[in-house]
Amino acid sequence: MDMAKGKSLLLGFFFGSVVGASTVLLSTPASGEEVRRRAREQSLKLKETITELTNEGIDLKNQLTRTSKEGAALLRDLSQDVKKSIDSWKETIEPHQQNIQEHLRQVEESLKELEEKMNNSSDQTKKSE
Repeated sequence: MDMAKGKSLLLGFFFGSVVGASTVLLSTPASGEEVRRRAREQSLKLKETITELTNEGIDLKNQLTRTSKEGAALLRDLSQDVKKSIDSWKETIEPHQQNIQEHLRQVEESLKELEEKMNNSSDQTKKSE
């Protein structure tokens, strides 16, 4: 779609230049030799402009291609770095994960013991009454 816009712009510029040059040549009082000289000059300027636009378009296309490739490479590198970081984090956490689970098990046991003691204490208080 962008290519079609570029072609339309280039064609519009080309036809506008031709119409403009023709209008100037036909409306200016000058000799035949002068008209031909101006026509040659305008033709050369138009060719130079088209060549410049073509070269700039090619340069832009090449730059976009390079940028796309660099962006893809950067994303690949970033993805690999993130994967390495996650793997490293997992390796670091794994031994601690077992310790945390053991501590949680001990806390659960302590809570059960405390609950049993409170229940026993409550039962003894009721029996005393």
